[in-house]
Amino acid sequence: MASAKILAFAASLRRDSYNKKLVQIAAAKAQQAGAQVDLIDLRDLPMPIYDGDLEREQGLPPNAKKFKQLLMAADGFLIATPEYNKMMPALLKNCIDWASRPEPNEPGLVAFTGKVAAVMGASPGALAAIRGAMQARLQLSLIGTLVLPDELGIARAHEAFNEDGSLKDAKQEQTVATLAAKLVATISKLKSGGG
Repeated sequence: MASAKILAFAASLRRDSYNKKLVQIAAAKAQQAGAQVDLIDLRDLPMPIYDGDLEREQGLPPNAKKFKQLLMAADGFLIATPEYNKMMPALLKNCIDWASRPEPNEPGLVAFTGKVAAVMGASPGALAAIRGAMQARLQLSLIGTLVLPDELGIARAHEAFNEDGSLKDAKQEQTVATLAAKLVATISKLKSGGG
């Protein structure tokens, strides 16, 4: 059977983002668990704020199309998100909004329906972006994605990573590995028709 195909990204544009470091770790762990992982940087796919007039007049912007195609090609998603003002970032909401738009002769929410996602977060604060991740999980579940309920947050993220991008705490590294493996196993089970 073909391996699970996972799209991994952080909901942050910052070059030295803690969530980019976190999703890189998770992507590597998913590969170790047997998945084929496509790790992308949303900085490479800038999109305008969703605008219904723009969509009507010009269709989906090129980068929104690219992002949507990447989602459609994947069986599941690994997402690491910060939280801004106790909410999920506008970047993530905007990307989801564009990718949710159907093109001609296309089913609604085709990029999200039937996919599986794991959402995690990292933050310098004590609450580890868990509120932003919770909102991202809710958003995805409302548009047809099966979202793993596991909470994974890295608090005090400015102190959590080594120079090479790995986590200093071996238990945290193992927690990331466990969630990544659970995502791969869930996708594989669904692809094989397991109940």
